[in-house]
Amino acid sequence: MNRTAQQNQATRRAMLASASAMVAAVAGLQMSDTLLAGPQSQGLKSASGSDMRFGLVTYQWGKDLDLPTLIDTCEKSGLMGVELRTEHRHAVEPALSKSERDAVRKRFEASPIELIGYGSNAQFHEADPAKVRANIELAKQYIQLMHDCGGSGVKVKPNGFVKDVPREQTIEQIGKALNEVAEYGQQYGQQIRVEVHGAGTQELPVIKAIFDVATHPNVAVCWNSNGEDLKGEGLAYNFNLVKDRFGATVHVRELTLGDYPYDQLFGMFKEIKYAGWILLEAHAEPADKLPALIAQRQAFEKLIAG
Repeated sequence: MNRTAQQNQATRRAMLASASAMVAAVAGLQMSDTLLAGPQSQGLKSASGSDMRFGLVTYQWGKDLDLPTLIDTCEKSGLMGVELRTEHRHAVEPALSKSERDAVRKRFEASPIELIGYGSNAQFHEADPAKVRANIELAKQYIQLMHDCGGSGVKVKPNGFVKDVPREQTIEQIGKALNEVAEYGQQYGQQIRVEVHGAGTQELPVIKAIFDVATHPNVAVCWNSNGEDLKGEGLAYNFNLVKDRFGATVHVRELTLGDYPYDQLFGMFKEIKYAGWILLEAHAEPADKLPALIAQRQAFEKLIAG
């Protein structure tokens, strides 16, 4: 073999070696992505093209878990995000010191589980202005807490109407309080998520009326999958009343009970290309939460693939 042929052969070998290395590197990256995403590839588009992801509200299935166990359970079940709730065993509360808040943030950063936000009991329907003010200030404390811990939002709620107070007055009061809280939350990068909640106030036309007042762009509707969603002119009508104000979170009950038209709901979310978190807020008490969570995640995957 002459010198030119030897040089050409060496060049081809180098090119083949480089190509092989590139293939191996890509394969390694793909494997790494699979491991980081978990067995269900959460956070990536499903085969249906949906960007919806499945997570957990700690009420009720996570209320008795400390924070390390909660994160571990979410990871094992494939629910890759969590909305922490006040007064639960994980004890993430405004009383935490700066170092304790840093520890919460670092614990989530060291795991594949996302801290989506916080489920507070801040409510703005009270007849007493002092109570309304106290709840606004409480919501601000939760905003600071989530900012420090690495979350992205705080859930608040209306919680009904007050006897002998005109409904329109309560609606306006709630809306104005939400605007103030949303303005404050924006300064900390925290979305204000209004759970569709409370006797009377969980009716979607009422939520629409509240949001006609709560016009701040940082306040959003957290759909709550209530039986009231089906009343009046029906699910599609009620959904359309607020679909332009949805935030990063939606609450659902157990997806396998058959008492709510989740196939229709998910179909409408897919139509608007909703890209937020679908969070399980379960009420039953299974003896073993882990297989129950896995069953719910599997039901979610069928719904977004259908």
